[in-house]
Amino acid sequence: MCRYHFVVILRSENPTDLDSIRLLVDQAFGEPMPSKLIDLVRGSDRFVPDLSIVAETDGVLLGHILLSYVTIEGEESFDVLSLAPLAVHPDHQRRGVGTALSEEGLARAERQGVPLVVVEGHPGYYPRFGFERASLHGIEKAAPQVPDDAFMVRRLSSYEPRFRGQLVYPPAFYDADTVGS
Repeated sequence: MCRYHFVVILRSENPTDLDSIRLLVDQAFGEPMPSKLIDLVRGSDRFVPDLSIVAETDGVLLGHILLSYVTIEGEESFDVLSLAPLAVHPDHQRRGVGTALSEEGLARAERQGVPLVVVEGHPGYYPRFGFERASLHGIEKAAPQVPDDAFMVRRLSSYEPRFRGQLVYPPAFYDADTVGS
């Protein structure tokens, strides 16, 4: 639940948002790698326009979330979504914007029929959205330096136990130098 006394709108990004998203993400993370990742994913075949979501009020962007396709390689290969990055402008953190974006992103992922969403993130934050350690479900991280409790999955309604194997990021994640960082 957003803790604002004004309306926060969640919507898919549009072309006029790109510079504002870049600035917001750079301010939230204090570095350009995550915004570079967004630009590279946006230019790839792994990008889903409906899953690049902004939170705004009065035309000002407060936050952004991106879910894009990655692959799990095991006995079978299948596409899942990666939640990366989630950014909220520093002036608007801890007010529910990240929660609203995460819930909206996961709802849209569910409607897409994807079996699961992976995230490399803070183990104290993402479990509130149903994320669990990926290793509990036979899904291996792409980078050994990522702590086990920070590599998580959210199983969606089309999940089946056969979806097991190692996460493989597309080139955009490596080109942005964000794998395992």
